[in-house]
Amino acid sequence: MEIERKYVIDRLPEGYASHPSRLIEQGYLSTDPVVRVRRDGSSFYLTYKSKGLMAREEYNLPLTEESYLHLLAKADGNILTKRRYLIPIEGTALTVELDVFSGKFEGLVLAEVEFPDEETANAFTPPAWFGREVTFTGEYQNSRLSQL
Repeated sequence: MEIERKYVIDRLPEGYASHPSRLIEQGYLSTDPVVRVRRDGSSFYLTYKSKGLMAREEYNLPLTEESYLHLLAKADGNILTKRRYLIPIEGTALTVELDVFSGKFEGLVLAEVEFPDEETANAFTPPAWFGREVTFTGEYQNSRLSQL
């Protein structure tokens, strides 16, 4: 089960680039249901996600680079590229996944925070630098961006 909240970021936080990061590239074989292939640094995955906004099932299967490239060529829509920074939230065990997009979505910055349970997610107060929450609109789901 993946439980996360998502926000649009209008201004990058000071010092964000000093945090660990990795490049991510992903394409969608299907958006209903969501079936995605992803290169995450030097790892490759096929992912299935169930319907849902804040909470949904997610299953990851490892791929070889060769399998990833074969499936990526079959992806529909846009291939998404972004750099993900991992920023700890002071005073908590939570981490912000700050995605700075490149390519077609250059300039888009999203932040996601994953939670151990829905109670923790519902009680979350975002840092002051977070912008508008888009968890429940679905408008910034990566699967949706792939179809724009």
